[in-house]
Amino acid sequence: MIRDKNFYKTILHLSLPSAIQSAANLLVVMADNVMVTRTGENALSAVSQSNAVTNFVNAGLTGLATGAVVLISQYWGKRDLKRIRTVCAVSLAACLAFAFLALIAVELFPRTLLGIVINRGETAVTDLAMQYLPIVALSYIPLAMTASMIGMLKGVEVVRVTLYTTLMSLAANIGLNYVLIFGHLGLPALGVRGAAIATVITRILEMGVVCYYMFRIQKRLPIKPRQLLESRRWAWQDYARYGMPVGLTDAQWALVGLLKAVILGQMGKAMIDAAAVTDMMMNLGTMFTFALAGGACVVVGKAVGARDYKRVREYSGTIQILFACIGVVMCALVFALRKPFAGLYELEPQTYALATRMIAICSLTLLGTTYHASCFVGINRGAGDSRFVMIVDMICGWLIVLPLSALAAFIFHWPSAAVYFCTRIDQCFKWIIAFFRLRGDKWIRNVTREDQGTV
Repeated sequence: MIRDKNFYKTILHLSLPSAIQSAANLLVVMADNVMVTRTGENALSAVSQSNAVTNFVNAGLTGLATGAVVLISQYWGKRDLKRIRTVCAVSLAACLAFAFLALIAVELFPRTLLGIVINRGETAVTDLAMQYLPIVALSYIPLAMTASMIGMLKGVEVVRVTLYTTLMSLAANIGLNYVLIFGHLGLPALGVRGAAIATVITRILEMGVVCYYMFRIQKRLPIKPRQLLESRRWAWQDYARYGMPVGLTDAQWALVGLLKAVILGQMGKAMIDAAAVTDMMMNLGTMFTFALAGGACVVVGKAVGARDYKRVREYSGTIQILFACIGVVMCALVFALRKPFAGLYELEPQTYALATRMIAICSLTLLGTTYHASCFVGINRGAGDSRFVMIVDMICGWLIVLPLSALAAFIFHWPSAAVYFCTRIDQCFKWIIAFFRLRGDKWIRNVTREDQGTV
C-alpha cells in the first residue's frame, strides 16, 4: 500500500466531482421515474425502456470521451499541451458524429426502436414511449458536447466544472420535472412529454455552463473554440488505436445492455418495472466505484506518460486493495437498503417483491464489479491497455451474458430473478481475469509520441 497521502488526495480530487455527477445523473433519472409513476400505471415502463436507448447513447459518448482521456492524461504527464489540444479536437468530432447518427436514427425510426425494447403486445406502453423518446433524443447533441469537454478537462486534472454542472442540472431537472410533468406555474400537465422536455432543457443549460468554464474560466488547458476544429491525421490514428477501443468497449457494452433490456422487455410489464428499479439500485451501488476508477485512470496514465513505471506498479497494487474493500462496503449497503429504496416507487406488491428479491441476489455481484472496475476502467485503461479490456468485455457480453440470458428467459423459462441475475453473471468471474492480467507487465503501454509539440 502506498503511504503517500498525496496519492489518495489526488484520486479523491479527481473522483469526487465525478461521483457527485454520477449521483446527480442517476437522481435525475430516478426523479423522472418516481415522478412519472404518479401519472399512470404504464409511465414507468415507457420511460425506463425508452431510456434503454438513451443509456446506450450516453454510454457510447462517455466511452468516446474516456478514450481521449487515455491519451490526454499521458500527454499531460509530459506537459505536451499542443498535442493535447489536437486530441481534444478529435474527441469532440467523434462524440458529435456519434450523437448525430443516434439522433437521426431515433427521429426516423422511433417506433421500430421501441418495438425492439418493448413487447409488441404492450401497445399502451409503446404509445407513451412514443411521446417521450423522440423528444428526449434532442438532448443527444448537447450531451455530446458536455461529455467531450468534461473528458478533456479531466485528462488535465480539472474537475471542478463537473461539480458546478452537476448541482445546476440536478436542480434544473427536478424543478422542470415538477412544473412540466404535473402542470404548475400556469403550464399544462404534460406527463411523460414534460419529463422529456425537462431533460432536453437541462442538457442545454449543462452544455452552456461547461462551454463557459472551458473557454472563459479555467487556465490549465488554454484552448479556443476554433482549435477544437483543427484535428490532425496522427491524432485520429492514435485515437483509433488507443482511444477508440475504450469507446467501442463502452458502446458495445451499452449495446449489450440494450439487448438485455430487449430480453427483459419481452417478459412483461412487471419485469420491466422491477428491472428498472433494480438497475437504478445497482447503478447507485457502482457510481462511486466507477468515479474512483476514472480518477485512477488519470493518475496511472500520468505516471505512464512520465515513464515512472515503478510508481505505476505501486499504484496498481494499492488501487486493487482499496477497491476490494470498497466492494464489501457497497455490497452490504445495497443489500441493506433494498426495501426502502424499492418503496420509493409506486409498485404493485408483486413487482415490489420481485424488485427487492432481484436487488438482494445481485448485490453480491458488486464484489466482483468493484474490483474489476478498478482494474479495467482505472489501471488498464490508464496504462494504455484498452484493447485487452475491449476483448474481454466483448467475449463476456456476446458469448456468455446474452446467450445465457436469452436461454434462461425463452428456453428454460427460469424465474424472473434468475433471468435478471444471468444479465450480470459476468460480474462474478471477470475480476479473476483482471487479477491475473495485472500480475505481469504487458498491461503497461506508453502511447505518447516522442517528439513533443510546442505550446
